[in-house]
Amino acid sequence: MEKSVPQLKTFGLLGFPLGHSFSKKYFTEKFEKLGISATNIYELFELSDIQQFPEFLKNQGNIGGLNVTIPHKQAIMPFLDGLDDSAEKVGAVNVIKISPDGKLIGYNSDYYGFKTSLEDFLSQVSFQEIKALVLGNGGAGKAVVAALKDLGIDYKTVSRTKSSDNISYDEIPALMADYQLIINCSPVGTFPKSDQCPDIPYELLTPNHYLYDLVYNPLETLFLQKGHEQGAKTHNGLLMLHLQAEKAWEIWNAK
Repeated sequence: MEKSVPQLKTFGLLGFPLGHSFSKKYFTEKFEKLGISATNIYELFELSDIQQFPEFLKNQGNIGGLNVTIPHKQAIMPFLDGLDDSAEKVGAVNVIKISPDGKLIGYNSDYYGFKTSLEDFLSQVSFQEIKALVLGNGGAGKAVVAALKDLGIDYKTVSRTKSSDNISYDEIPALMADYQLIINCSPVGTFPKSDQCPDIPYELLTPNHYLYDLVYNPLETLFLQKGHEQGAKTHNGLLMLHLQAEKAWEIWNAK
């Protein structure tokens, strides 16, 4: 009697454009370590127009789960059948679980990755006694703000243009003494432009400050270097990246 051949299960990242992908490397190595690389693959799916998503899904084989990146984290939401609490809180989706009945459920593992890594970074700090400045109000900032709210950390969002929702960079100097956690959610300082850093008064940093950069390439950005020189405690985005990837795997495999 012939053995049945296991069906290939495809996971992948949906976005546009997609260059070097942490996710593809991470999951390909993970499948090899788990000994399941013969039946599980991770692909990059460049989709320039989100309206193509239903057609894309129809043409794919056995999809095990999807990650979603820019520019589709919010645009994908109307195409889903439901949202987990994490995606509801953040207002963006970066993981899609495909239920046995074919329903598509959106999650946000960035929220989990940031929240867990921040709790680790601030393990010696009372959340009620620290305030945060969140640099950048883009997609990454949404997960950060949702996590800060849930942890009970008071915060202000900083943007190049002042609005009812955020302050501008020129207001930062007056707040530095009271806001001792500074989180860079902008892409400023990412390779290859690693000679750049957010426009904050680094000379006002002290050993009581905590600098968290969501950027992970380079591992020590200029933002973190300048903080380190002033005695501030620093944390890059690598742990968050690993945690959100592991959370995605957990979501896809949950019964």
